[in-house]
Amino acid sequence: MIEIRFHGRGGQGAVVASNILADAAFREGKFVQAFPYFGVERRGAPVTSFTRIDKNPIKIRSQVYNPNYIVVLDPTLMNVTDVTLGLKEDGLVLINSDKDPNHYNLSFKTVTVDATSIAIENKLGSKLAPIVNTSVLGAFAKISREVMLESVVLAIQESVPSKKDENIKAAREAYDKVIM
Repeated sequence: MIEIRFHGRGGQGAVVASNILADAAFREGKFVQAFPYFGVERRGAPVTSFTRIDKNPIKIRSQVYNPNYIVVLDPTLMNVTDVTLGLKEDGLVLINSDKDPNHYNLSFKTVTVDATSIAIENKLGSKLAPIVNTSVLGAFAKISREVMLESVVLAIQESVPSKKDENIKAAREAYDKVIM
C-alpha cells in the first residue's frame, strides 16, 4: 500500500488535492482512500490530508502515520511542525518551493517545485493566496510514478469547479518543472 500525507494551510487545496489524487488512482483501477484531518477550520490554519493507494481493497481506517510520500503545500509549515514525522526510510518529500531541494537539508530524498509561481501565472487563487493543489499533483505524478499525469488531468477535469483549463495547465507545467 502507498500512503501519502499532505501538509497545507486552509485555502491552498490540500484536501482537494488528496481527493483528486485518489480519483486519478481509481481511474487506473486501484483501490483508494482520501480523507482530511482538521484542527481549526479556517483559512490559513494548518490542514493535513491523506491518500492511500493499493492494488487490493484497503481495510485500514486510521490516519496515515508512516507515509511513503509527504507533500508540503506551504514550506512555512516546516518551521512549526515536523512534516517528516513517521516518513518511511526510503520516503520522499515534495515541497512547494522555489528553492533547491538541498536548501531544506532533510535526511530524506527531497524534491521541490515552485507551485506558487505556477498557480499565480495561471490565476489560480490570488497573488496573496494562490491555490497550489493542482500544481503539486502534476509534480507528484512525475516524482512518484504512482499515477499517470493523464489520470491526474482527467480527475482535475471532473473535480475542479472552475478554471479547469488553467488547473490542467498548472499540473502539466509543474510536471515539467520539478527540481530533483
